Amino acid sequence: MTAPTTGAFRVVCHQNHGGKGTVAVIHADATGFRASAIPAGAATGLPFERRPTFVGLDKSGAVVLLDPVSKRLNAQAALPVDALPTYAYTDQSTGRMWFVNDGDEETGNDSFNCGDKGSSVTILQNAQAPKVFKTLCVGRGHHVTAFVGQPHGKKIVFVSDLNDGTIHIVGNDEQDSATFLNILGSINLCEPEKEESKSDQIPNNAFPHGMVFSPVSGKVYNLNNGYGTIAVMDPASFKITNRIALKGCSNLLLSPNGKFLVGKGADRKADPDHVIGKIAVVDVSREEVVTLLDLKDVYPSTFRFNPSGTKLYVTTAATGKGAQRGALKMSTLLVFDATALPKLALLKEVNVGKADCGRRPIAFRKIDSTRSHIFVPNPTDGTLTILDDGSDRVVDTVRIGDGNCDEVLFSFWDGDVFGS
Repeated sequence: MTAPTTGAFRVVCHQNHGGKGTVAVIHADATGFRASAIPAGAATGLPFERRPTFVGLDKSGAVVLLDPVSKRLNAQAALPVDALPTYAYTDQSTGRMWFVNDGDEETGNDSFNCGDKGSSVTILQNAQAPKVFKTLCVGRGHHVTAFVGQPHGKKIVFVSDLNDGTIHIVGNDEQDSATFLNILGSINLCEPEKEESKSDQIPNNAFPHGMVFSPVSGKVYNLNNGYGTIAVMDPASFKITNRIALKGCSNLLLSPNGKFLVGKGADRKADPDHVIGKIAVVDVSREEVVTLLDLKDVYPSTFRFNPSGTKLYVTTAATGKGAQRGALKMSTLLVFDATALPKLALLKEVNVGKADCGRRPIAFRKIDSTRSHIFVPNPTDGTLTILDDGSDRVVDTVRIGDGNCDEVLFSFWDGDVFGS
């Protein structure tokens, strides 16, 4: 099945097969959709911390790699199979992309760039004007970013550090050379009463993952998975002003109108035979949870609002074992009505392909002012499903690989495709 599009574009995704990577390109034009593979190159054989990072494709279709040693972008025809894919967060106001380095799996340190003092983020301009700005050392482990803009004080970026339980604040105003991409301060997320030592310590068990900035409230909200709380932070003072109880969630999303936080997670303990997916809505003005949804046999993998803000899409994937895993919905895309937030009504469950793995991302590209294409990979099947968010109808499914891959990551280097 094919569907015409309004102009040619491409969607790029990296597939990880046990440390060996491949890249597929989904081409879209007036005739529909088709997929092609980027040539696979020999492994670099370099130590993990010196392997190049896969960034995206240039206009000619060449592979763009970031060299961690020279800090330069290089383009070549083939993808080294051991090149590293990584998460990137886009600053929509500037087009700059913040590529995050989780560091060593055991220590959380990026030993090449930061020694034993933390891991790094590298700031690049996207494909419209490729440029490497800087590599910064922050705290240890995985990072999430939140971009704060005017009129809420200076342009700054909050960067969370999973292993340390801290936040680093980075200057983001290119007109201010004294602060631009320099670390301005940090926040300790520790809640001493929840630590065994009862002390205000770093590292701690906050385990931050999920952070957003609301232009409505002017506050930054960080989800502390280890404590089951959201830290409300003032970007002017770098202080925590409140904590909101939110147990059972592992990530955080901001509603398009900036008035609500949406959390998602899963309960594997309440029922030995069933995973219970969790969706929570927090009102930023009241700073309290106002909606809780239970989703039986659903592991909510990733979630995003469509570009028009009318719907919330939740992908399913796998978790647990035994009866729990056997009962899971692994081939479903959940569609919620977001027009009546804080209420979220389930509109539809769309059958896509299978994701018998821990993570399934989602990507969007606008068709026009009211409609978008949705791209949902099916890692187990080696396919990608394309939908129209106007009707949530499947318009095509294309093969992107051999299947049974560990993880799929979209590249948002081109700038006109976005998601998670």
